[in-house]
Amino acid sequence: MLAAVPYADPWRFQLNIEVYVLVAFLIGAYIYAVRVIGPHAVVQGQAVVTRRNIICFCGAMMLLFAASTWPIHQIGEEYLYSVHMLQHMMLSYLMPPLVLLATPEWLLRVLVGEGRLYRAVRFAARPVVAGISFNVIVMATHIPGVVNASTTNGPLHYGMHLLLVLSALLMWMPVVGPFRELQMGYGGKMIYLFLQSVVPTVPAGWLTFAEGAVYSHYGNQPVRVWGLSATNDQQLAGAIMKVAGGMYLWSILIFMFFRRFSHGWHDEDSYRRAPHRVA
Repeated sequence: MLAAVPYADPWRFQLNIEVYVLVAFLIGAYIYAVRVIGPHAVVQGQAVVTRRNIICFCGAMMLLFAASTWPIHQIGEEYLYSVHMLQHMMLSYLMPPLVLLATPEWLLRVLVGEGRLYRAVRFAARPVVAGISFNVIVMATHIPGVVNASTTNGPLHYGMHLLLVLSALLMWMPVVGPFRELQMGYGGKMIYLFLQSVVPTVPAGWLTFAEGAVYSHYGNQPVRVWGLSATNDQQLAGAIMKVAGGMYLWSILIFMFFRRFSHGWHDEDSYRRAPHRVA
């Protein structure tokens, strides 16, 4: 074991063939759906996809690729829990809303249908159900035994990521989902996102104020990337989860607030007189 220490290299490039295949498949499937299925699924004259759909899809694929490949994946899995936390933030906070914004309503209806799957999605996307499920899974991904096991078990690691992404998609569905009937009003969305910013305080505070290494896998690494000790690494992970995640959600809240309540302000505060109609 000691002989392997001098050869440990956190920056050694490693291939992630399964991620390359997954991203290529998703891009190919999206193009096929838009070009082949889309024209038959929309009313004649209606756009199959918008420019926003395409931009959001490209952003989602770039985030998926960056979070799941070298160097973020390797360093987050083998060396730094803070990078592991950054990876989870990318997969649960940044990528899912882009995926939903990239998905036209017709495409999701084609995928889900109108039967049992639609009813299951409708139930799972309810704000209370989706919010609780997502946060329970987030809490579970911070359990020391689960984290230590996932770093040495590939299927478990990718299974956790899949579960996290799916629960995040359902969590974001009431906010930016393609199905209008599943979305909340502006007030409900703002309260919902506010609560989502509060819950991570628990694991973030635990990581920040814990004494010693919470996760043995990250505490026993022979090479400390960027000179971060196990304690500093945990504190940085807590900051990423609470501060960065909170700022991200609050920026959305502020945007939604001004978008909702700024309608009519321009006309009400304008010095221009409304044109008078001649009787």
